[in-house]
Amino acid sequence: MLTCGLAAAAVSMGFAAQASTLSAKPDPRLVVVISIDQFSANLYAQHRPEFTGGLKTLSSGVVYPNGYQSHAFTETCPGHSTLLTGKHPNKTGISANDWYDLSTGKTVYCLADPNATPADNPKGRAVSPVNLVATTYGDWLKAVSPKSRVFGVSGKDRGAITMSGHQADGQFWYQPGFGFTTWVAQGQTAEERLKPVAAFNARLAADLKKHPYVWDYDRKLVGGSAKRCQALEADYETGGRKWRAALPIPLATDEAGRQRDLYASPYTDQVTLELAQTLRETYALGGGPQVDVLTVSLSATDFIGHRWGTRGPEMCDQIARLDDRLGAFLKSLDKVKGGVLVVLAADHGGADFAERLHDEGYDIERVIGKPWVAGLNAQLRKDLNLSWDPLIADGGIDQIYVVGPDRKAPSITDRARITTAALALIQRDPAVAEAFDSNAILTLAPAPADAAIEELSVAERVRRSVYPGRVGDILIAFKPNRVPATAGATYVSTHGSPWDYDRRVPILFWWKGATPHERVLPLDTVDIAPTIAAVTGVKAPADIDGVCRPLVYGQGC
Repeated sequence: MLTCGLAAAAVSMGFAAQASTLSAKPDPRLVVVISIDQFSANLYAQHRPEFTGGLKTLSSGVVYPNGYQSHAFTETCPGHSTLLTGKHPNKTGISANDWYDLSTGKTVYCLADPNATPADNPKGRAVSPVNLVATTYGDWLKAVSPKSRVFGVSGKDRGAITMSGHQADGQFWYQPGFGFTTWVAQGQTAEERLKPVAAFNARLAADLKKHPYVWDYDRKLVGGSAKRCQALEADYETGGRKWRAALPIPLATDEAGRQRDLYASPYTDQVTLELAQTLRETYALGGGPQVDVLTVSLSATDFIGHRWGTRGPEMCDQIARLDDRLGAFLKSLDKVKGGVLVVLAADHGGADFAERLHDEGYDIERVIGKPWVAGLNAQLRKDLNLSWDPLIADGGIDQIYVVGPDRKAPSITDRARITTAALALIQRDPAVAEAFDSNAILTLAPAPADAAIEELSVAERVRRSVYPGRVGDILIAFKPNRVPATAGATYVSTHGSPWDYDRRVPILFWWKGATPHERVLPLDTVDIAPTIAAVTGVKAPADIDGVCRPLVYGQGC
């Protein structure tokens, strides 16, 4: 008879042997990395019991239900920049969706590049990877395997570009009214750059003309989601506007409104996944001896969360459709000749809109940005005898820039006295948890390497967000459930805080042969890239923040 200790050891050894036997180590020729924009860990947990399609499949792999974007300013551009660089935003250079350039007095989009041209419109917003100062997994791969192909697709330019990197063979995002577009460097032509998606775009345009998209409940989905989602219909008032949360979405009366509504619907994810499949098949990704990469950033959850919140019938139907469409996409990967590793994560989380949470009994309120900053400016003009408004918050009121009379960089003396006075005012505001001078944050020693992600100080979370020359002079963390956003006709909810409802995201790894299991400890999104690199035999740069996590039980990286 075994003693208790020997029995326990035998059970432990048996479990290890069983896990090792059942779990085949991934050996991919295709790496697919999917980001669901604004897919919080809370949203994943809420709908997980209902999954019947792709999200159910991916949840049968290695599941980290408590992944983290461990920086403070949880926006789309910086969040996506962490997923495949292995670095926090303070090293990727992408500190926010937008920042203010004190040398020019102009707001700069995170991917702005005046030397590039949009393929769909020469007068449109010009973007490229130039502001991403870090390299991605795809860049590391192509450096050692030039024949590897890397493609990025998304509903947003910042989802396609920041994940696929500097050396991608194609980066495409959806532009309503045009189809999928890309950027054109000097010496290139739009026709040349759009060649991989030209036929696809023509088909999309023909399909929409023949069958205009109407967003209603999808009553054909397995699991009866239509009835479940319809039960969530209700009336609300946000920003003085009364509206009903319900499907179908009423048809807009003008073309601009129709394109806006199409973009903020499940259609965007549907066509993004269709293009991802088309590119995979056209270029036979995963069919050669080399490893190929396909990054897919799905934007509709973010659009819908901003416009209708995260817990109404709109999001309910979106998640059900996304689960179904992901299932079809994963099924298409069965045709890949080589092995496939699929990773799913998110650029940030997000909470529901303030009014619905307030009516459920939570202490939550909005901080309206323009009057809030105007009040600070008025007080500073008075206290410091200034003839100009010294504070600008064009990119959001969590990052405030100190300016001189010409709206550019002030003198060192003015910057110091204005910042000191402004911080004193801000720190007394009952809506503010903490506020910092960015100079102090930029010189802050990093947290220990073994610091628990969920327990990081607010200052450390902010430190991981700031990049010199692109970050505000005053950095603010509003208290939890103090939402710095004005409710509008097409905008009721937001994200961007350093709190867990915005930082915590699911991270899933799946491949055929994986032993389904959950890992209870958190994972940082910067750990994804070095983990994939180890699986595919690619050496990650020495200066990354992330670390490899072995995907197979009992085996190291």
